[in-house]
Amino acid sequence: MMRVISLNVATPSVITWRGETFTTGIYKQPVEGKVRLRTLNFDGDRQADLSVHGGPLKAVYAYASEHYAGWRDELSSDAHAATLLSEWGAFGENLTTEGLTEDNVQIGDQFRMGTARVMAVQPRQPCYKLVAKFDRDEIADRMMRNGFSGIYFSVLEEGDVQAGDEIVRLSGRDSSVSVAEVNRLIASDRLNISLLRRAVQVTELPEGYIRRFQSRLRQLEP
Repeated sequence: MMRVISLNVATPSVITWRGETFTTGIYKQPVEGKVRLRTLNFDGDRQADLSVHGGPLKAVYAYASEHYAGWRDELSSDAHAATLLSEWGAFGENLTTEGLTEDNVQIGDQFRMGTARVMAVQPRQPCYKLVAKFDRDEIADRMMRNGFSGIYFSVLEEGDVQAGDEIVRLSGRDSSVSVAEVNRLIASDRLNISLLRRAVQVTELPEGYIRRFQSRLRQLEP
């Protein structure tokens, strides 16, 4: 069974890290009860830099609760990380989930969450704000290498979502690629021609990914 473990929102806050001051919405906090999911975000949730966060192709960020144990093991000697990882929402996710992972979700898969309908669109590629939150320079690279990226969804039908809701797969595409496979093309399996050929045929994948993979294919194919 797939379900929502925690629903987390935040409005942007200003933080200072290593002498730099910036605004970020990464400090999500769990909330109780039903929250309306709209085309661009949950009620009560906002993104700070809309050039790289939010928008219709990054309206909902989901992160698997199963990954928390792996991170706790990896960062067991870091007291600050341990404190962050003691609460859901540590990675800035809107939805902490159970049973919904990068391996079992294909790009273009559609799901019912509460009364909302969403579609899996892309993995997350973490930025310096995750680095700042954990105060660990290497955490963004580690997230891509270990494949614990989380999943971005677009909203096909607005609706209400709350912790405890079942996540129901409505449709999928056998010819698609999984979120995990897209991660591998970015981080560890960049020269996989057969996987690149499949990925560029997935119309639900954002155009930026398709152009990048097409360019790589042109360089690799004889």
